[in-house]
Amino acid sequence: MTNQLTPNIRRSMERGHASHGWLESRHTFSFGDYYNPAHMGFRSLRVINDDWVAPGGGFPSHPHRDMEIFSYVLEGRLAHQDSMGNKRELKPGEIQLMRAGSGVSHSEFNPSDTDRAHFLQIWITPSERDLKPAYTEWTPPVETTPPAKRLVISSDGREGSAQIAQDADIYLIRAVSGETIQHSLTVERGVWLHVIRGEAKIGDVTLYPGDAASFEEPSLLEIHAGAEGFEALLFDLR
Repeated sequence: MTNQLTPNIRRSMERGHASHGWLESRHTFSFGDYYNPAHMGFRSLRVINDDWVAPGGGFPSHPHRDMEIFSYVLEGRLAHQDSMGNKRELKPGEIQLMRAGSGVSHSEFNPSDTDRAHFLQIWITPSERDLKPAYTEWTPPVETTPPAKRLVISSDGREGSAQIAQDADIYLIRAVSGETIQHSLTVERGVWLHVIRGEAKIGDVTLYPGDAASFEEPSLLEIHAGAEGFEALLFDLR
């Protein structure tokens, strides 16, 4: 495999935008009132919404089905409640994963009276329909030296990852200044890299917060951290 240095780029400010007073959101793919036929998803990855929720604001209870939905909390807190009986409050660095399957209702609120909540809402189309609804979480383990690239969601739950009903491996990357992250992309798979914080460079292309890069050719990807390092999610999808 050779290095792929010409990714397809999705810049942050090119994303869809929604403002509802209590919610500011950027949509990587078509969602709600934002429709762009050139950006309907990437393989099984259907939604990446970058959501900022005002103090006390949130999404009242609403239904979903046949979708794997997860939220990665970046700042503040997120209070979750669903029709399966789960009631949880998540903190930064934690991920919740909800299998909507045959049907589930849930709500998400910012429980703070003073601070905004910031999280990524992500949807992945499952490999099967009408699955039994389920809820799980991924919490970062306490470690002296966390790995720069960690598997957090997978189809088989290996390496302590949360399990998803799709052939998808999702990695959390936290690289320090000057560090290079490698990822091997094999035949018939694609990678979507979403930068959360800092700057990442692939070849001559620099990615900033909210930017994304995608690849669909077998290659050894090399992602270089900028002066302040970077945080990103990397989706490896069939």
